[in-house]
Amino acid sequence: MVIDLDKCTGCQACTTACSMENNTLPGETWQDVLFYNAGEYPSGQMKWLPRPCMQCENPSCVHVCPTRATYKDPDAGGIVFVDWNKCIGCKYCMIACPYGVRFYADEKPLIEPDIRDVFPGENAQLWSPPYQSPDEDWRRGIGIQPKGVVSKCTFCYHKVKNAPEGTADLDEDNPDVKEYVPACVRTCAPKARYFGDLDNPESHVNQLIGDKHGVRLKDHTGNKPQVYYLGAGAGVPAFTPADRENDA
Repeated sequence: MVIDLDKCTGCQACTTACSMENNTLPGETWQDVLFYNAGEYPSGQMKWLPRPCMQCENPSCVHVCPTRATYKDPDAGGIVFVDWNKCIGCKYCMIACPYGVRFYADEKPLIEPDIRDVFPGENAQLWSPPYQSPDEDWRRGIGIQPKGVVSKCTFCYHKVKNAPEGTADLDEDNPDVKEYVPACVRTCAPKARYFGDLDNPESHVNQLIGDKHGVRLKDHTGNKPQVYYLGAGAGVPAFTPADRENDA
């Protein structure tokens, strides 16, 4: 995934689309947009940073999982999944993730009333909203999670997996593949997001990263994210100075 920060307006359409597509609880934002202040008065500015799961090449969350519930699937383009059949909710992966993009939804709700009381869970689900997606794959953390497990962004694998083999780019403007585009990419109004095959030298994402010098968040951790940022804003701190000092 490539995100152009010069185009992103911070509208959070990606956040809403992700929540609806994946039936996440209110406050459980797999695709978040972080707002922060840069600079000091009178020249300070409010900035924002969209933050999905980085689907790292060398994910620290995989290394710490005691049950191997978190794993990187080579048959799915290297996407990192959580097997809900194996997850014991220990939260080691949440602690190990330097990007804060994993969620444990069993805790006190961030928004009242508790939607889990309004739509009680059925068939082992944590909750059962009336607009459920028909896609369900607990081995890959797709669907509505059961109790006591960690959840995360899957790059909408339930959509991406149906794309024709060999597709270089999933572009919502291409009618042949638009149904396979991740929800956050398809709904991005300023078209700040791109999704494709990084290993294909002819793909648009590959060329964007090379031509516009794409950067990765917290690359010093060695996780090697598969999400790249473009634009003038890509070089600014995505987290507070204290966070960066703690990582050093």
